[in-house]
Amino acid sequence: MADDQTRSTLPDDAAAFVQEYIEQEHGYLSWLDTRVDALEVGRVVMTVPYDEKLTNTTSPPTVHGGIAATLIDTAGGIAQRTMLDDPIAGGVATVNLNVNYLRRASGDLTATAEVVRAGGTIGVSTITVISSIPDDVKGSDEASRRWEGTREEEAVATGQASYRLFRE
Repeated sequence: MADDQTRSTLPDDAAAFVQEYIEQEHGYLSWLDTRVDALEVGRVVMTVPYDEKLTNTTSPPTVHGGIAATLIDTAGGIAQRTMLDDPIAGGVATVNLNVNYLRRASGDLTATAEVVRAGGTIGVSTITVISSIPDDVKGSDEASRRWEGTREEEAVATGQASYRLFRE
């Protein structure tokens, strides 16, 4: 296969394998109903749909920050895996994870991860998680002024992670 810098597409079997594994076979990610929305070399988009079981006990309920952290870690690692000559046989292990929470989330969480660098043994990804803004924030007069001009969905977390790359 071409080297990491020139390969522009993933082998079909690799993309299908990753999607099936995450959506149907991985215990924790499958339990979260994680979905792989897009997968290409150096980039992945993944979603965890809103579910009451994933919320904090607030009114209105908001999605627990650990779900965003899980998406940041997982999406960043999968984006790195796409950079390997053999995405299925190779491996990725998290070395460092940094999560910055920006605001509360109340809907589906969608993470977009992009590879910053995939070196010989270490790779770095940046990740942004978006979600809908809680209704109580959009609904109050003071909050509405602060959020005036914002979209229905906004970034709720960003992250950067480094991974140990195991090339086969």
